[in-house]
Amino acid sequence: MTHRFPSRDGLYIPDLAVAPRQVLRDEGGNFIPAAAAELIVEITSKSNAAHDRIKKAAGYAQAGVPLYLLLDGWAPGGPTLTLYGEPQRDVYRVLDAGKFGELITLPEPFGLDLDTGEFAEK
Repeated sequence: MTHRFPSRDGLYIPDLAVAPRQVLRDEGGNFIPAAAAELIVEITSKSNAAHDRIKKAAGYAQAGVPLYLLLDGWAPGGPTLTLYGEPQRDVYRVLDAGKFGELITLPEPFGLDLDTGEFAEK
């Protein structure tokens, strides 16, 4: 099922959205409210990197998505991962950041270390 999130710029279609199973059952259809997601993951491509870094981050923060993980293979200094959280208005706080190949910790409700060693570097 593809999930679309309404935003002020239209609908965002994240690369991965994690939401409680009950939300998926209750909403039905092809989209859920962004605020119902517990985690959004975006993987940049050369053509959308700036959009994922700026507009989508602001849109997801404004919607109240608690965690936004950006996997940015096109970052100027090399491939990076950034975990954002604690949204306030349309701004996130950086909770964790690193390079592809490093561990990144997802806080509760996930409580797990994500090993990015298998991520392909460009």
